[in-house]
Amino acid sequence: MSKSTIVRGAFLLTAASFLSKFLGMIYIIPFNAMVGEAGIALYSYAYIPYSILITVATVGIPLAVSKFVSKYNSLGDYYTGMRMFKTGISIMGLTGVIAFLALFFSAELIANQIIADDDSHNSVKDVTMVIRMVSFALIITPSMSIFRGFFQGNQSMGPTAVSQVIEQVARIIFLLVAAFLIIYIFDGNTNTAVGFATFAAFIGAIASLIVLFIYWKKRKPHIDKHIAHQETVHDIPKKELFSELFRYAGPFVIVSIAIPVFQLVDTFTFNRAMTAIELGEVSEALFAAIYSLGHKLVIIPVTIATGLSLAVMPVLTSSFTQGNRPQLVNQITQALQIILVLVIPASFGLSILSTEAYGTLYGGLKNDFVLEAGSLLGWYAPVGILFALLSVTAAILQGINQQNHAVINLCAGILFKILFNIQLIHMFGAKGSIFATAIGLSIAVILNFIRIKVTIEYPFKQLIKRTILILIFVVIMGTVIFIMKIIVGAIFSYEDTRLGLAIMLTLGVMFGGYVYLWFAYKSTLLERVFGERARKLGKIFR
Repeated sequence: MSKSTIVRGAFLLTAASFLSKFLGMIYIIPFNAMVGEAGIALYSYAYIPYSILITVATVGIPLAVSKFVSKYNSLGDYYTGMRMFKTGISIMGLTGVIAFLALFFSAELIANQIIADDDSHNSVKDVTMVIRMVSFALIITPSMSIFRGFFQGNQSMGPTAVSQVIEQVARIIFLLVAAFLIIYIFDGNTNTAVGFATFAAFIGAIASLIVLFIYWKKRKPHIDKHIAHQETVHDIPKKELFSELFRYAGPFVIVSIAIPVFQLVDTFTFNRAMTAIELGEVSEALFAAIYSLGHKLVIIPVTIATGLSLAVMPVLTSSFTQGNRPQLVNQITQALQIILVLVIPASFGLSILSTEAYGTLYGGLKNDFVLEAGSLLGWYAPVGILFALLSVTAAILQGINQQNHAVINLCAGILFKILFNIQLIHMFGAKGSIFATAIGLSIAVILNFIRIKVTIEYPFKQLIKRTILILIFVVIMGTVIFIMKIIVGAIFSYEDTRLGLAIMLTLGVMFGGYVYLWFAYKSTLLERVFGERARKLGKIFR
């Protein structure tokens, strides 16, 4: 696979992922207005277990199929790739049904673990219902993901990118229309609307599968032509085929499961811990503010890391296999620097403007809850840096054949979250859960860095120097935003209206972002990280 193909593929997948995340952030604004924080919390209770189970149901097989198909296609054996595709479809069809049955029939058990007492806004019955509604998507999603893996293995990222966007659009349209009709036309209750909103995952999956099937019908004759003219066939027994598939699949599940597992710990412990410190009345609203509404903002910069991880792993694997250490070190440094240059200012910028962002998108007029939710978003935003670093460092470890350590390191971080989440909530309230996530992720990331250092003797000196430089520019950016808040606040009380918050948010993003980029450009930091492409910014700064 050429470098240009990797970059183009990574761009397509990153763009599709970013657009999906952006749409996910936008739709939550009208949805939140319709169902409120308690409805958003109920929605999250269903989606977090679903995210875990969909990852377990696919066990990394789609990406493993991608790697397998790519490998044998490069050897001129298209038939073996097709065999693997058909095998993967069979496995995913079976695991999809098993996962659906497991989630559907365990819904009440999960609901009893989530709801602390009868004083909660949502009941065990409500949570059981929404979990069962979302479980239907598990029947289709695993098989759908195999199609994506097969196309990616054939170096065709377009079907995956288009299907991701169509899936999100179909899901959002069904979700919003269903919620509106139930609440405003049929005068139904919020919980029913949330139930249909979770069922939208099934509708989105069907739409995506239709798109992928259309691509499949168009491209199958081309694949059949390759098979008909191939000269080499690897007659691999089915047992070995399964063995190789699952050997590839294991590492890919690591990063995918990380964020949902950290959130799952909070799903089971947050309400109970908050109730224990007599904050049960607001626990569901704060849970929604952090792990649904706030998380959708925090995770957007992390999509950069996700796309980069998909692009960097095959390149690193090639350099590592060839024993080209200078090139390997340079590629790792480049990947990490891109993350730090982009994600650090985005995350800290969101932290500084957290109240303005939350109020503009979800709140409105100044009140105690918006202020508290904005404050929690301010604490949670920098955690996005750790999510991004976990994603990229795990991809690096997979690229240098240290995937087992990536698993162990992630487990160490999750173990800390499990052991200390309740204690930290008791000590610091809702912020405690954020602290537990941040420390758990830090443990996993630090251990990943140590393993990278030990395995290839990676020199961190240059990376540390540039990170310090980035932090200096972020401090300057934060100072400019803080001064702007004072100036705008002296002109008019912007915190009293949603429009005022939106104006302040826009000004903060524009001026803060400009100042950071100006310093990064003038110091040649951008040029050192992105090469000659960064020089195009010179026209702006002149």
